[in-house]
Amino acid sequence: MKLFSDAAIADLRKKQAEWEEKELAAALKGRAEERSDYQTECGIPLKRVYTAADVADIPADELGFPGAYPFVRGVYPTMYRGRPWTIRQVAGFGNPEATNRRYKYMIETGQTGLSTDFDLPTLLGLDSDDPMAFGEVGRVGVAIDTIEDIERLFDGIDLEKISVSLTINPSAWVIYAMFISVAEQRGCDLTKLAGTLQADPLKEYVAQKEWIYPVRQAVRLLRDMIVYSTKVTPKINPISLSGYHLSDVGGNAIQEIAFIMAFTIAYCEEVIAAGMDIDDFAPRLSFFFISHQDFFEQICKFRAARRVYAKVMSERFKAKKPESMRLRVHVQTAAMSLTKVEYHNNLMRTAIQALGAVLGGCQSMHTNGLDEAFAIPTEEAMKLAIRTQQIIRDEINVTSVVDPLGGSYFVERLTWDMEREIWKVLDEVDQLGGAVKLVEDGWFQQKLADSAYAIFKKIDSGEKISVGVNRYVDENARALDAEIHPYDEQCTQLQIDRLNAVRAKRDTALVQRLLKELKEQARSSDVNLLPKTIELAKARATLGEICGALREVWGAYEEPMIV
Repeated sequence: MKLFSDAAIADLRKKQAEWEEKELAAALKGRAEERSDYQTECGIPLKRVYTAADVADIPADELGFPGAYPFVRGVYPTMYRGRPWTIRQVAGFGNPEATNRRYKYMIETGQTGLSTDFDLPTLLGLDSDDPMAFGEVGRVGVAIDTIEDIERLFDGIDLEKISVSLTINPSAWVIYAMFISVAEQRGCDLTKLAGTLQADPLKEYVAQKEWIYPVRQAVRLLRDMIVYSTKVTPKINPISLSGYHLSDVGGNAIQEIAFIMAFTIAYCEEVIAAGMDIDDFAPRLSFFFISHQDFFEQICKFRAARRVYAKVMSERFKAKKPESMRLRVHVQTAAMSLTKVEYHNNLMRTAIQALGAVLGGCQSMHTNGLDEAFAIPTEEAMKLAIRTQQIIRDEINVTSVVDPLGGSYFVERLTWDMEREIWKVLDEVDQLGGAVKLVEDGWFQQKLADSAYAIFKKIDSGEKISVGVNRYVDENARALDAEIHPYDEQCTQLQIDRLNAVRAKRDTALVQRLLKELKEQARSSDVNLLPKTIELAKARATLGEICGALREVWGAYEEPMIV
């Protein structure tokens, strides 16, 4: 079904031609436009004006209604009328008690979900007393070594009543094992636990560069966690496919969505091969995207992603449940857009990006602190970030109408064009052998490197404007006048002392026996490693011991050369 008749479109095109010949031509004689090649950040050409003629070839059923296939207008029928997005500011630094205090402060300020950053040693599966961890313990996230650290991290927090996001990837299965073990010890009903693990291994190899094992073994660990969590903790999302990090290293909007959809396909194929039906686990897949600077491009990106995902699930994997086709998205505003010079400008950048995420239909959001270009945000910066979301939600009346930009000639055309470009990339990935192979080959890494180079060339030349940095520069502005969150120099020794205390009181023979059994299971691709990992967590094995056991069996990843 077409939205407009052929006759109406022909008449409109005739009238537009007359307008261009008269009014537009006269205006251009008096004042030329600033440039001739307007386009989105990802390179899609932009017309001067959009009319019904620009959407005449888009079938009406490709738009649909909120909460109905293909979900372009939103994943739920009532969207923010029924439930606002979750305010989920990330926190994580120092020892578990410090992060716990920040949790409680943010809950008092109005945060509605918890999100945790972990330090680099934890991400890489190293204990705090490992020589490789020196200088990094608790610096960019919270340090976790044993199950007792998880107990401290969530002290006084009801895990059945608040959702918890864990930003952890290579060692995600160990943190998950510790988390549900703590919940069990508290007597929680595991079916009531809600939250998300990031746990996206492929994006680590192409973007964030935090890995432990070779690619296929890392995907196997994710498979085990999806299979296990689907049955045991059905309200926990076992993965958040993270396009944010692809963008953060220079990927454009098309690459962000297309690459993540390629990874989604690879993960689904892996889990299906393990014997699960797509409708058994797809409803718990979740996504993490960036809301960047090109306002309308980002809004259309979210809308196009929902339609692509719905089609992938329904047409490629033959999903039957609507929940399997709903692309649920956590959004973070763009850290790479923040500046040290005139850092107060970051408040405005973040507010506009957050509004774009809301108009794009996100389900939860983190807004960056104005001082995050320097360090972990201070409490005051975090409060302002939460207030940004509260003002958008409660003051400006944008949540009253579902998909308020739906039907805009420009928005629908750009959504359609972006979708077409995403499908082109997915077709190319299929033709070249699939996502896992291309990660191993370095194909995605090369594409992101090329995109990043092109972006930074534009910044250096001034073609891409950064206010206060390469345009409207205040020569008297100073970059280092912000109050910086302090690093706890005692954190490392505290964690080491705790590790020694745990090792002294645990049953070491039991831990060694369980580690040996874990290594034996790892040699078979058919065994799920989660039950044994949970046994190890309860026995007070350390994160480094568990991750190190599999490193002995599988080896470590070596990155291909990217030129």
